[in-house]
Amino acid sequence: MVAPGALRVVRCGGSALRGARAVFSADSKYLLYVSGDFVKVYSVNTEETLRLMGGHADLVTGIQLNPHNHMQLYSCSLDGTIKLWDFMDGIPIKTFTVGTKLLALYTLASAEDSVFVVIPKKGERDTFQLVSVTLTKGAGQDLEGKEHSVVLDGVGASMKHIAFGREGTYVVSVKDADLQVYFFKRKLLNRFSLSTTKTKGGDNRFSCVVCHPKEDCIATGHADGKIRLWRNFHDKKEYTYSTLHWHHDIVMDLAFSVEGTRLLSGGVESVLVQWHNESSCQKDFLPRLGSPIEYITMSSDGDLCCTLHTDNRISIINSNLRFSRSIQGLIKSRDVKTGLVVDPRTKALVLNGEPGHLQFYSLQSDQQLFSLDIVQRQYIHQAGLKQSDLVKVAFSAQGTWLATVEESEEVTDPELQLKLWFYNEEIQSFELNTRINTPHDNHITDMCFRDMDELGDGSLILVTTGRDCVFKVWVMVEDTDPEVEWSAQLNVVVLQPDPLSEYIAAVSWLSKESSLFVFKPNEPLPVYIQRNLCKEKILLAAFVPRDEPEITSSEKYPWLRKSQLFFLTDTQLAVEESLPVTPFSLLLGKHRHQQAQEDTDLGKLVVHNKQKQASPAVKELLHTPAHVLPSASFLCTIFINSLLISKENKSAEEVADEVEMESEKAEDDSDEEDVTAMEQEDTSHMELLGETTCKLSKSQEKELRKIRKMDYSWISAL
Repeated sequence: MVAPGALRVVRCGGSALRGARAVFSADSKYLLYVSGDFVKVYSVNTEETLRLMGGHADLVTGIQLNPHNHMQLYSCSLDGTIKLWDFMDGIPIKTFTVGTKLLALYTLASAEDSVFVVIPKKGERDTFQLVSVTLTKGAGQDLEGKEHSVVLDGVGASMKHIAFGREGTYVVSVKDADLQVYFFKRKLLNRFSLSTTKTKGGDNRFSCVVCHPKEDCIATGHADGKIRLWRNFHDKKEYTYSTLHWHHDIVMDLAFSVEGTRLLSGGVESVLVQWHNESSCQKDFLPRLGSPIEYITMSSDGDLCCTLHTDNRISIINSNLRFSRSIQGLIKSRDVKTGLVVDPRTKALVLNGEPGHLQFYSLQSDQQLFSLDIVQRQYIHQAGLKQSDLVKVAFSAQGTWLATVEESEEVTDPELQLKLWFYNEEIQSFELNTRINTPHDNHITDMCFRDMDELGDGSLILVTTGRDCVFKVWVMVEDTDPEVEWSAQLNVVVLQPDPLSEYIAAVSWLSKESSLFVFKPNEPLPVYIQRNLCKEKILLAAFVPRDEPEITSSEKYPWLRKSQLFFLTDTQLAVEESLPVTPFSLLLGKHRHQQAQEDTDLGKLVVHNKQKQASPAVKELLHTPAHVLPSASFLCTIFINSLLISKENKSAEEVADEVEMESEKAEDDSDEEDVTAMEQEDTSHMELLGETTCKLSKSQEKELRKIRKMDYSWISAL
């Protein structure tokens, strides 16, 4: 019987990259940085992680190059050990056991057999000391390093709170509002204190310190965003300082260039500021670095610098403040609402990243592959503000489709959005395909894709469940690019569909006349055309449903069966109502045309007389309110009498008749021409309607003229 092997839990990645300042190699080809209890060697040129050096049993809190061998690296850890590495080979050379937690590490070229570390003070809580640890020489790999001497007492726990001066002649420590300088040769300690009273928004508490590499100058950052440059600090009374101020909040780190001519500062603004010659008037900026700057490191040749950010990212920046590249670790979100999901395509771990973003994290390289902006809104860092966040994620079986759910932080009535994303091979990222607002009436509890290979039809199905006690099945329908079926060259000003049918009315405006075209979208030929519908420009149109479907004209004009078309011009509201075309209606139209032509030939004498002698009976009928009018039988007689030709106008009629009788032959010829012209004109209209015009003979025309000349005065006797 084989005994079961013991399982071992190993930290595989996702650790903080900002546990300590990063370090450039002497030739600036490599960047060494801390990742949890590991130290990584990163190639600046190839952007690859070359070495992963592990051996500490707890978090690494500091790394420094060996000042006597630039191919070696010191590291300290909370496990109480200091390790010396050959970082090119990635193997440990020596391990020195100190026996207490080590919080920060410093090395000096003048101290050959010792290093400086920050340790907790025994017997006192939250009190720390800077001590010098002697590194024992020996043949073995594991050595003791318990011999140490206290240099400064009451220092800060962060490595940003201690800095060594020019050539290691003094060390500076800041904590709260106190600054202390210890001179090694003189064994002199000078203390300087700033006022702790906050006035006019000022806060004098120290946040970081750095020393000038060539001069006796100390730069300190403060909680109110100010930077102070200290000089003459050898004398407690003659010291001076100048102030630089741009940051609106705490200065989180400072770094001098190799020659000390430039000072870099960073803070919560996510902006790297470069100060020239210690002047507040000469400064450059590199904005939009993504998140607050935690640490700043300069390379030994001054060509590169790197910034460590609170979102677990390292940015490498050129000396001219140009962004070069970045190393993004696992972003620790406030609340991982999506859970841990695996991308089937890349095998990456997918979870919440920055607010509103989805991060794809590679477990093999311990780096973020990319971040996908899901919410696509600017996140505002303000407490108590309700904003949308990503809560659910699901992948299809092949990883080509991604479903996300985002909701606001409202508990009672959240805003929900379901989004479907498709992976684009060309841009190597997901693109938004579909957005669904309010997919459920309450929070979505879960969702999943059906495997496309289950039924073999290749259809994409997504199932969602919610607190509204409903589960929904969403089916993706393939959407192709639209193709133009047909087109027409019209100056369309109004396009109105009929809600009760498939017909669409289009009104065009051309040559100062409006024309109507009625068509079906799937047919290129219109079903009805009415040119010169009116001389005014039609502004609006609407199909109004009928109370009862029209039966008489539904066969010829099916588009008017269920609705009427109303249109609005500049002056009136009109309705398009097509009446059946009959021989009488055509004859009436011809007669009106002939009468208008005859009136024109006679100098419009009769027309003017009729206009001047308008019937008072008709005016009375039109202007009298309906509720005071007499009975219809009484009004009928008055109305008929008003239509009869008065004897005063008979002479004018006789003149017209005589002219017509004397030139009857000529009139017949002109009538033939008029009838022919009108027939041609009406035929052009009727061809659009699919009708043929009924042609009248000459005898019928003469009969109509005789009827027009008959005397109807006998009707008045009735």
